[in-house]
Order: sequence, then structure tokens, then C-alpha cells
Amino acid sequence: MKFDLKSLQEIDWNEIELDNIGEWPMPVKAICCAVVVVIMLVIGYSMLVSASVDSFERAVKQEEDLRTSYRIKYGRANNLELYRQQMQDMEAQFSQLLRKLPTSNETPGLLDDLTYVGTSSGLTFLKIGWMPEVKKEFYTELPINLEVVGTYHEFGEFVSKVAQLPRIVSLHDFRIEGAGNNQLVFSVVAKTYRYEQESE
Repeated sequence: MKFDLKSLQEIDWNEIELDNIGEWPMPVKAICCAVVVVIMLVIGYSMLVSASVDSFERAVKQEEDLRTSYRIKYGRANNLELYRQQMQDMEAQFSQLLRKLPTSNETPGLLDDLTYVGTSSGLTFLKIGWMPEVKKEFYTELPINLEVVGTYHEFGEFVSKVAQLPRIVSLHDFRIEGAGNNQLVFSVVAKTYRYEQESE
């Protein structure tokens, strides 16, 4: 059957009625069939295929997520012994550091240590004393206010000896001012730390 565009022009569209589909000219029937087929394809795709495509894409993404999760868990499981060894090493280092923190009984001796370190470095103490404790999450800061007189090199020797003390002591908020006669006043806050075992 040949489809002729001229035959479409000859059709009287007013005579075409839905009640009489069988009598429609062949080109009109062909156009209607094509429209119905297109509508059915669109409806079928949107109702059946589209949902399946979305489901497939979700399944592909889920598979990728599961593969990634599997790789991470496999890597952890594969290195489990290494992680256990690292955990033991960290626990050993942690307990070693804890031993460097003073206990309640040892904190008064730190004042003696700092005084000895300062005087052996050639410094003269103007002021030394405990400041209020500062509570932190699992430790307590114990600040000590120091004010000493000496030369710049004596300050350096003092700081070096403080770093060699068996307990952890850090120096903060230092200030250096001239005192005349080539002497300087060195003000500093020395902080040591006490581990709070009850919060472990």
C-alpha cells in the first residue's frame, strides 16, 4: 500500500466520525494506528520500563556501595593483627607518658625541682607559687607562676634544664623585661599536668 500525501488533502475531515471507524480512509487509519502505537509505547515505558530502569540504577549504586564497604572491611580484617600490635604499642606509650605526669604526692616536689634548676642556672627567684588548678576532660593543669632575674643566656639554660626534668613541664606566657645592670626579669607560667584516673 502506497501512502500518498495528496490523498490526505482530498479527505473531508468533517465526514470522519468515531462511530464509523471502519469507513475511514486508509491514510487516516494509518495515522491513528501510528498515534495509538506511540501512546502505548510512551505509557508502557513510563509504567513498566522506567520503574525497572530506576530500580536497576538503584541496584547498581547499592552494589557499588557494598563493594566499597566490603573493600574497607576486608582491608581492616586483613590488617587486624597489625592494628592490635599498634594498639598495644600506643597503650605502652600512653602508660609511659602517664608515668611522666606527677601524682598528687609528687607535685610539691616540682617547686623544689624548679627552684633547684633556676638557681643552678644562675637565676634569682623573685616569685614562685602555685596558681589555681584548671580542670580539663581527663587531666588537671597545675600552673606555677615564676618570676626570676638573670641574663638572657641563664634563661636559656633554665629552659633547657626544665625540658630535661623527669616530669612533663611546659612553659607558657613568658615575658622578658629589662631590670638594669645587664639583668632581665623573666616572667613565665610553668604548667604540669595530673592525670585524673577516676574519669578514665
